[in-house]
Amino acid sequence: MHKFRCSSLGLIMTDAQSIDPALLTEELAVISRKKVKTDEDKATLSPLWDKSLSVGAKTYIESLAKQLVYGYDEDITSKFLEKGVKVEDQSIELYNSVFFTNHAKNTERKVNEWITGECDINAPELIIDIKSPWSLATFPATIAAGRDKGYEWQGRGYMMLWQKPKFEIAYCLVNTPEELIGYEREELHIVDHITPELRVTRVPYTRDLALEEKIKIKCEAGNAYLDLLVRQIAAEHTY
Repeated sequence: MHKFRCSSLGLIMTDAQSIDPALLTEELAVISRKKVKTDEDKATLSPLWDKSLSVGAKTYIESLAKQLVYGYDEDITSKFLEKGVKVEDQSIELYNSVFFTNHAKNTERKVNEWITGECDINAPELIIDIKSPWSLATFPATIAAGRDKGYEWQGRGYMMLWQKPKFEIAYCLVNTPEELIGYEREELHIVDHITPELRVTRVPYTRDLALEEKIKIKCEAGNAYLDLLVRQIAAEHTY
């Protein structure tokens, strides 16, 4: 069984627009076609929605199947991601200076039956995921602006793996390395003159076991689709 990375959970946890036809018996198909559904109908169909994959989830898994069959990793690179890697230690230092903590980068990877992940900071009662925004223009200055479903699902995976009650996204705004700025305005990237407290936005989440059950269901559905695709690729290339 493939272990989905926590960072990819946002791709497979998106809601499907329709129930997977393969899950519908003749009786369930009749219920699903009703224009007006009773509460009992909705309750009957609810587990099928959880087991159905969205178009985006299928697209991601199709790419994953190809990588598995042909034995390669698709590395996605950009200046935004490159900054995150280069300044991660600075962002952790900024967080520590603002909140009088002494957190260090986590290097442990955890795995369970469904997912795998390596969180940024493993604090006693909290998992912290450090994000280094590209510039002042993209820095979320409020909690509401920092909410992100993909990051949330990533954090829920970490809470599940580390058995922690809380998770937070910590957006830490630090200087962009000069070689990455290019032709953009420097004042959007050189930010260390700004008060440190104004350069960290924390977005909190609380563990939810019901949502973790949904992660398990989606991962199992994803694996079923992945297995189907791997077999399909093999069958279509058998001459």
